[in-house]
Amino acid sequence: MAKKSTKTEDSSPILADSAPIEIKPVDDLYGDWFLDYASYVILERAVPHINDGFKPVQRRILHSMDELEDGRYNKVANVVGNTMKYHPHGDASIGDAMVQIGQKDLLIDMQGNWGNILTGDNAAAPRYIEARLSKFALDVVFSPKVTDWAASYDGRNKEPVTLPVKFPMLLAQGVEGIAVGLSCRILPHNFIELCDASVAALRGEEVYLVPDFIQGGIMDASDYNGGLRGGRIRVRAKIEEGQKKNTLRITEIPFGTTTGGVMDSIVAANDKGKIKIARVDDNTAEFVEIMVQLPVGTDVETTIQALYAFTDCEVSIAPNAVVIQNDKPRFVNVNDLLKESAEHTKKILGEELQIQLNELEEKWHFSSLEKIFIENRIYRKIEEAETWEAVMAAIWKGLKPHLGILKREVTDDDVARLTEIKIKRISKFNSFEADEHIRNLEKDIDSVQKNLKQLTRFAIAHFERLKKTYGPGRERRTEVSSFDRVAAAQVIIANETLYLDLKEGFAGTGLKKEGEPLCKCSPLDDIIWFTKEGTMTVSKIAPKIHVGKSIEYINLFKKDEEAVYTLIYRDGKNGPVLAKRFRIGGITRDKTYSLAKGTAGTKVLFFARHESEAESDAQNLLVHLKPALYLRTLSLKFPVAALAIKGRDSQGNIVTKHAVDRVVNERKSSAGESA
Repeated sequence: MAKKSTKTEDSSPILADSAPIEIKPVDDLYGDWFLDYASYVILERAVPHINDGFKPVQRRILHSMDELEDGRYNKVANVVGNTMKYHPHGDASIGDAMVQIGQKDLLIDMQGNWGNILTGDNAAAPRYIEARLSKFALDVVFSPKVTDWAASYDGRNKEPVTLPVKFPMLLAQGVEGIAVGLSCRILPHNFIELCDASVAALRGEEVYLVPDFIQGGIMDASDYNGGLRGGRIRVRAKIEEGQKKNTLRITEIPFGTTTGGVMDSIVAANDKGKIKIARVDDNTAEFVEIMVQLPVGTDVETTIQALYAFTDCEVSIAPNAVVIQNDKPRFVNVNDLLKESAEHTKKILGEELQIQLNELEEKWHFSSLEKIFIENRIYRKIEEAETWEAVMAAIWKGLKPHLGILKREVTDDDVARLTEIKIKRISKFNSFEADEHIRNLEKDIDSVQKNLKQLTRFAIAHFERLKKTYGPGRERRTEVSSFDRVAAAQVIIANETLYLDLKEGFAGTGLKKEGEPLCKCSPLDDIIWFTKEGTMTVSKIAPKIHVGKSIEYINLFKKDEEAVYTLIYRDGKNGPVLAKRFRIGGITRDKTYSLAKGTAGTKVLFFARHESEAESDAQNLLVHLKPALYLRTLSLKFPVAALAIKGRDSQGNIVTKHAVDRVVNERKSSAGESA
């Protein structure tokens, strides 16, 4: 029988004899999903852990390679397949991550075509290349007895929570990752310097790290800021003059670039007219070699500076050191990160020593117990025992007089283990060799105990050994220097011409047919123009700019110029004549500034530009007045040097209230009359 359908007060149908349906807003159902996803990406995909410096995929790759390790090379495809037991995100992501680890030339011994970080060439397919763990990786990355283990994603296997890395691996390799709302960028540092810095940190000394890149180059790390957000470094290619004239040779490139990318940026800058080159060739093989051919007559030093200003020969890198600690992201200074890594290494070494000590003491205990058992022929007392209890009791009775020489209590397990000694071993037992073996164990125990008591010294020796064993060939490649940023406007080539078409009221670089040439310019230049109405405008160079038909002056404008301008204008149609001297100061492009009072009918009577104040003071202006009743003197000498130099917004001083015919430079006027 079907149940009746009823309706609640809000008209929502429910079934009779059933609980009401709970209605929730969509926000409540899905509100936490984004946060869960973001947390997963941050913790499990993009950001390395502070303890071992690995992202999960990197950790799983190395664990998988350790599982397969037998001293021989394995196909990368096989390693990728084995890693998928732990990393359920597809073979492509695992293969790419493995190639990135291998290209850093620290943890993986590679065979085959693994790509080229200098040229950007990709590695061969995983089925064609092989890999095995490097000796360095086997030395410092793995230690199963001090590793914390967790179940894999499907529960079938065990994987390390973090690997017990005994080296600041994160700082040696560097890492980049993009999560949801968070990015990580820790730059690589020099192997030898990390060893030295770890020793200094363990001694309580201050450390100061700067990056080092496989690509080499020249680096200014004055604003590195310990790798934290807000820091920045600049890296330049190493450029030198070639053996042939008008040739530049690029031998090292900046971090994050490739020779192909650098070449493309050079060609693009040439096409835009920012630099002049005749040809560029890439001869890179094992080492970088980009040859740049320059046109005849080109200034080499200026071209080098232009390459830094307009191409990828100089790049700016913004680090952002962030790690996972206690299941949360933490922003940390790389110097503090190294100190914590050194202390973490010391802790792991202490745990390994303690395990080694326990194993040695256990060997000493059983070797001593075995010696007592055989030398005192206790094994003979069990020949007549018919039950296991009787066997145990006989051995315990035989051992009892000798228990005082042992360092720990004897357990039933120890006694049971004595019954497993083979007759062949008993028959060949040599008391002298047994004593020698026990003495060697005692020496080893003393050595381990000494190292535990002097754990800091032992950790220092560990880093010094790593430096001596694996340091040769890992010297710093990136030169640390300090250099100023190249001002683009100072090195760009002025290979265009500024034209003025006064008839139509336009100026620009694209008016070759219509306009008259004014001067040479570059795409980065600004132009300034003054009108006869007393206005001023500054604009960026362009093929065509509307400037109007009443141009008083137009030319290039430099922001830092110290030029002094002299302006004499009539305020309105019948107003007084005023004069002022001014400097331009700060401006906003494409904004029209009024240099007069803004009265309608204002007219500029005289305008001049001088490079300096002294040059402006040397002006001798003559003001010619229009004839008028009772006006005897029709020309006035105007003392320009008496005008103070002010800002462009000043209105100026009154020259005369009479009508002015014209204002001329006295020297030019005299020269014209003599002629």
